[in-house]
Amino acid sequence: MDTGTHVVMGIALGGLATLDPVVGNDPVMRQTVMVAAIIGSQAPDFDTVLKLRNNAVYIRNHRGITHSLPAILIWPFIIAGGISMLVPEVNYLHLWLWTFIAVFLHVFVDIFNAYGTQALRPITQRWVALGSINIFDPFIFLAHVVGIILWRYGFDPGYTFLAIYFVLILYYIWRFQARSKVIAHAKSLHPTATHVFISPTFRWNQWHLVIRTKEMLYVAESRNHRINFFEQYPFEPIPDDPIINAARKDANLSAFLSFSPTYRWEVESDNCQYEVRFIDLRYRTKGHYPFVAIVQLDEDLNILSSYTGWVYSEETLKRKLELSTQS
Repeated sequence: MDTGTHVVMGIALGGLATLDPVVGNDPVMRQTVMVAAIIGSQAPDFDTVLKLRNNAVYIRNHRGITHSLPAILIWPFIIAGGISMLVPEVNYLHLWLWTFIAVFLHVFVDIFNAYGTQALRPITQRWVALGSINIFDPFIFLAHVVGIILWRYGFDPGYTFLAIYFVLILYYIWRFQARSKVIAHAKSLHPTATHVFISPTFRWNQWHLVIRTKEMLYVAESRNHRINFFEQYPFEPIPDDPIINAARKDANLSAFLSFSPTYRWEVESDNCQYEVRFIDLRYRTKGHYPFVAIVQLDEDLNILSSYTGWVYSEETLKRKLELSTQS
């Protein structure tokens, strides 16, 4: 989820924690648990600082080890341990428990995005992405904001957020069922489909789809229970080709391939140079595919420049490749 949603979730957990007598009956515990819950709700995303290095490092590692099974246990020890050093009179066990809930909930809700997480690492490094909740869901965010406002005007925070979370559980179940119906509909139109990649949008009844068969890739959209097809491309596995093999040594393309499950690729040559382009098909926006990886090579297959990330125009991409060449 987005940062704002994780913040209000942390506040909500601080309110929910007042149902715990150890927390609710101690003003110091209430304050420290609130701080721990807010930090814990953000902690797995501390790897966002990797953006300061480059997109390749960020894409390859974001929502990776910081969202893993060991991290879910380690983050609470770091956060609760640091707070208990500053406030030694707190009940460490209950502080750790609510911090753990905050961290766990962060990772859990991220699984429902199309981006996903490596939440089962180190058992497997496979990305777990259920694709039923948008990265920012207005209903989830506003439900938390309403709870915070009610708390501000005197409602009991524990029971208020308990009720809200019950509603949100039902909401998640509904969204997952809606996703399953869209996938079933897509497979009914293409019974030979081997994969259906689905991404939720800002609107409840609109979903991005990529349907893959053994021969073709179909880019489509489900809107109001109707599937509209846009483009189709031959499904071509990456060939054992000298130009592409040279490009795959580049960190940007390697990061793209570690993350994207469905894409098309193309190779162009011009003035004794080659350009290898991989295009993620999941995020079609107004006829454009903004998530790409580009590698430019000379005639001897030396890498000249590369980029991976989100671009919405060829002019912007050209500037980013020029910066890559200069660096």
